[in-house]
Order: sequence, then C-alpha cells, then structure tokens
Amino acid sequence: MFIQTESTPNPATLKFLPGQTVLEAGTADFPTADGAANSPLATRIFAVNGVAGVFFGTDFVTVTKADGVEWDHIKPAILGAIMEHFQSGQPVMAGEASAPSGHAEHHGEDGEIVGQIKELLDTRVRPAVAQDGGDITFHGFDRGVVYLHMQGACAGCPSSTLTLKMGIENLLRHYIPEVTEVRPVAV
Repeated sequence: MFIQTESTPNPATLKFLPGQTVLEAGTADFPTADGAANSPLATRIFAVNGVAGVFFGTDFVTVTKADGVEWDHIKPAILGAIMEHFQSGQPVMAGEASAPSGHAEHHGEDGEIVGQIKELLDTRVRPAVAQDGGDITFHGFDRGVVYLHMQGACAGCPSSTLTLKMGIENLLRHYIPEVTEVRPVAV
C-alpha cells in the first residue's frame, strides 16, 4: 500500500491519500480525540502523540497537528497508523455509525433560498475545498446572513476568512441577492 501526502493551505494540516475509499459518502470530522470513539481509524490516528484533529473525505484523511509539533516527527507514525488500519480490514466507522457531517436542516420561510445556498455549496464550493482536505457545510440562514461550518483543513486555516469573505460570500451574493453576508460558526 502506498499512501500519498499533500500539503494544504493550512500549515497545521496534512492530507493523506491512501489510494482507496475512506468514506462511501459524506465526511466525518473529529476535532478532538474524545469524539473519535465510533471510528477505529480516527482512534488509531489520535494515538499518535501530537495529533490534534482528524477529518475523513471520500478518498482522503486530513490530520491536524498540535502547535509546537513538527510534521517530520509525527508524519511517519501517522502513515503507519493509516496503513495498519487499512491492512487490518477494520471499518473506518464502527457499527452503524455513518458519516455524521452534512448540511443542517432548515425549517422556515426561507426554504427556497436555503435550497439554492446548499446547491451552490455542493456544486461549486465543497468540491474545491475537498481538494484542500476540508469541507464547508451549511449551518443556518438568518436575515441575509449565511452561517457555515468549516471542517478538516479549513478549520483554523489562516486563509479561511479570505475564502469565506472573498470567495464564498461573493459567489452566494452573485447568485442569491437575499444573501448579504457569510459567517463561520464553531459547532
């Protein structure tokens, strides 16, 4: 098994490509080790000293390191953990656990606008940020303000504010006049 690595715009996050499917659909975000109990792969990666976050996409794993930790010191152990997991035959997510991430439900009078927002995110934004090892999901819409949740390499990335304001906000405002602003949320 050969696992490729790619840098991301976030210097604290590295993208690992195992050359096979990680998740059949959706994404899974583990910002801390405490939430990784339902994923044998995430648990194995968090066992590496210095790992601060793990994120799964369809064909990649992104790992965020703790401050003060050098990639040269932990990258070999992370590669080993990913390789051991896929060779073990264990599932990425245990039991009936499925990929927990996705857009939040929206109930209310702005249903048509929210549908347009989600469609633009799915067709234009999410594929682009997946290339960088992250994901952005819809969290809410209130009086013209779109709330988005940034995951994986996007969470804590130095360029995430620029991506939100100059990229996503301008895109949504261009196609949906009711959108006035985009803001990040922490979940």
